[in-house]
Amino acid sequence: MIQFTVYGEPVAQGRPRASTFHGQVKLYDPAKSKDFKKYVKLVASQYRPVKLLEGPLSMKVVIYKSSLKSFSKKKTDAAERGELRPVTKPDVDNYVKGVKDALKSVIWNDDSQVVDLHISKFYSQTPRIEITVEKL
Repeated sequence: MIQFTVYGEPVAQGRPRASTFHGQVKLYDPAKSKDFKKYVKLVASQYRPVKLLEGPLSMKVVIYKSSLKSFSKKKTDAAERGELRPVTKPDVDNYVKGVKDALKSVIWNDDSQVVDLHISKFYSQTPRIEITVEKL
């Protein structure tokens, strides 16, 4: 099992951007998404297995977004206890897309190896993403 935490405000995978150069269309990641993937890759590299994981994998991702500034003390406490959950955009799957892309060639060969995925989204005073990867 590989388990690690990426501290900082989670960033969802943004829509690809397009530009044209000499009549060719080129798609690229928005800067914010690209920078976040680099950061996740850097953190994950500290937990890199000797040999990249092979075969089917299970992945658990727990996303902790910053508590909203408009929250009262009571709401903030409820959010910290996990009683108040974010039902706002971005969707959980958009957070995971960037994380899975970042772990390619660091933890596993290809993100298609993830056959079991559990994602949760919470509020916290300490924004972060907790990641667990296990071989099945």
